Amino acid sequence: NRAGDVGEGCRTVPLAGHVGFDSLPDQLVNKSVSQGFCFNILCVGETGLGKSTLMDTLFNTKFEGEPATHTQPGVQLQSNTYDLQESNVGLKLTIVSTVGFGDQINKEDSYKPIVEFIDAQFEAYLQEELKIRRVLHTYHDSRIHACLYFIAPTGHSLKSLDLVTMKKLDSKVNIIPIIAKSDAISKSELTKFKIKITSELVSNGVQIYQFPTDDESVAEINGTMNAHLPFAVIGSTEELKIGNKMMKARQYPWGTVQVENEAHCDFVKLREMLIRVNMEDLREQTHTRHYELYRRCKLEEMGFKDTDPDSKPFSLQETYEAKRNEFLGELQKKEEEMRQMFVQRVKEKEAELKEAEKELHEKFDRLKKLHQDEKKKLEDKKKSLDDEVNAFKQRKTAAELLQSQGSQAGGSQTLKRDKEKKK
Repeated sequence: NRAGDVGEGCRTVPLAGHVGFDSLPDQLVNKSVSQGFCFNILCVGETGLGKSTLMDTLFNTKFEGEPATHTQPGVQLQSNTYDLQESNVGLKLTIVSTVGFGDQINKEDSYKPIVEFIDAQFEAYLQEELKIRRVLHTYHDSRIHACLYFIAPTGHSLKSLDLVTMKKLDSKVNIIPIIAKSDAISKSELTKFKIKITSELVSNGVQIYQFPTDDESVAEINGTMNAHLPFAVIGSTEELKIGNKMMKARQYPWGTVQVENEAHCDFVKLREMLIRVNMEDLREQTHTRHYELYRRCKLEEMGFKDTDPDSKPFSLQETYEAKRNEFLGELQKKEEEMRQMFVQRVKEKEAELKEAEKELHEKFDRLKKLHQDEKKKLEDKKKSLDDEVNAFKQRKTAAELLQSQGSQAGGSQTLKRDKEKKK
């Protein structure tokens, strides 16, 4: 047979004796137990609906954490990981809370941080898968396996915020809707509220997680529990003495509400479905459905396809070569564009420099001519002044000459008069 035909025409043959591969399930169990398990829960709901208390009640412990305030400027996702041990089974539990969800006046974008967080976990896993040297067996899988969506016990209908958020999340995570603090409304109101919620989810096309019924061992209980969704739950870490037993309960002036009493709430149903029956299915659905959808869309965005335009098988190598050639073509195109742009800018710069040089020459010529004109004016002025000085000197010389001649004439006349007096 060809490699693609393996499995076709496969024959069933009897064994002559015991071989031993019937121990494979035991081997798988032992390996899984030694490696441990991980489970990640996302709690979505408004502040004050008892998300932290319900987690403490579900896992019968006290997780750390402080109550969130109603003053958060936006929605923040807070992730905490804990190592739990029950008998010889280890569980790495991650609880992610939506701090500040529903506390803002404008709730239009409240779902965006949640979607981005879920996508970020998918992206981290995809990047690990795409590495050449992968360590998936030791990689801490942070993908969200279950989303417990806490609905406020209004008794009327779902808020638009709840519908929008669940619609945005239903293709990315397994949503299990629960009515929080269900002891706040009566039994008759609770029944009507459940019907109303289910009707609104169906009419708005919101796909919530359905407990699987294909496995005969759990088909009956899961089918029954699907009809009880959404679960009406109550959480409490306080233990009260009821009869001869200590039980988790809430004490009110009018009586006591027992958390694990199925006549009082659906807490036991939620614990059975989430942890004791369907935890592995939730993990499997996350990987085979939600992650595969994200992975397919992401690889298609990157240009990878299973078939070519002629619907023929398209290998990863061919896709890589095609993308590589396409990338090189784009690179050459951009390189040519950059070269042309560089040449254009050089030409523009040269033109600017030539223009600036021309302006400088013109300015220099103007200044030179101005300097020559000023110099000529100064020389003319100096010549004029020199002529005036020479004329002044000539007048002065002539005046001195006339004065000396006048002095000589006056002296001779005086001498003549003196001689005449003596006679």
